Amino acid sequence: MKYYIIAGEASGDLHGSNLIREIKKKDPNALIRGWGGSMMRDAGADIVKDYRDLAFMGFTEVIRNLPAIFKNISFCKSDILGFKPDAVIFIDYPGFNLRIAGWAKENGFKTIYYISPQVWAWKESRVKTIKSSIDLMLVILPFEKDFFKKWNYDTKYVGHPLVEVIERFKQSPEADQFPEIYTASGKQSAHTLPMIALLPGSRKQEILKKLPVMLSAGEAFPDFQFVVAEAPGQDPAFYDEILKNYPHAGRVRNQTYALLQNATAACVTSGTATLETALFGVPEVICYKGSAISYQIARRLIKVKYISLVNLIMDKPVVKELIQDEMTKDHIVTELRKLISEDAARHQIMNDYKELRTLLSQGGNASEKAAQWIADFLGKA
Repeated sequence: MKYYIIAGEASGDLHGSNLIREIKKKDPNALIRGWGGSMMRDAGADIVKDYRDLAFMGFTEVIRNLPAIFKNISFCKSDILGFKPDAVIFIDYPGFNLRIAGWAKENGFKTIYYISPQVWAWKESRVKTIKSSIDLMLVILPFEKDFFKKWNYDTKYVGHPLVEVIERFKQSPEADQFPEIYTASGKQSAHTLPMIALLPGSRKQEILKKLPVMLSAGEAFPDFQFVVAEAPGQDPAFYDEILKNYPHAGRVRNQTYALLQNATAACVTSGTATLETALFGVPEVICYKGSAISYQIARRLIKVKYISLVNLIMDKPVVKELIQDEMTKDHIVTELRKLISEDAARHQIMNDYKELRTLLSQGGNASEKAAQWIADFLGKA
């Protein structure tokens, strides 16, 4: 069979790659084409558009890049028509994917969504669009199945793919290797100080907003090294410019999991990274800051109580969230000190993390289950 997969972000590339491997186990002759990155390409997909060309953050940034977005939509439709897949599989990235999904359904293609758009956070009206344009919805968060059920829409819960990804890493030889840390003076091979991991996101706009504030907190922790996890889609020179004013800070490239495996605590922006950090058992503080306009718009639209997936899934404030004006050097210092020095705070977080992992594991191996649902659906369709 022929599959067209669209992933528009780094996390989508990761989960798409694991889904592709499971699809190929069930369908060794599968032809897979789509949008993604190096991981999906390595798994066997023909990538026609790299997700790094699609990363626009926030409302104002999207508006500025509308011509490029419309051009991408047009290209995608044309490419799907030329490939004629048996199914189009969408991975997260809702602003773009839902546009293509409606068109694909109208043009007779089978449509499958893996990793649902977060319509429970805002724009619940999008559920109507999903119901009319998506033939099979595979959800990865425990509460999503019940959410969609309220709309009389049946979905399949497969568990969260990060559980298997991180377990696989922990059992690999890489888990025993200390990450290669680079500083302004070059590579630092020796492990000298305990580390605080900084995960400021994957897009330039968000990194520029958050990373300098995170790094500034390092002055209060002379006995720790602050280490930045570089986004795979960004050039090292981009980080050189930011870190030149913080000579004692380090950074790792393509070794985020090795960093989390060895970190004492972490500052993490919202998104998938909050779950990754939790599944590694690293106490974290959530740091989010966007443009003033984008933030004010989001405040009026977003309906959920929390911005981190950890807190949303657990439905309580497991980890501290510092949002917009609260994300300051002093507040970061205060919260990190609690995570580092207060045993009771660390113990509570660790207990909550265990419960979180149990919830996310209920569906089993997410990629395998997703591939099986896809195979079953296409076999019956």
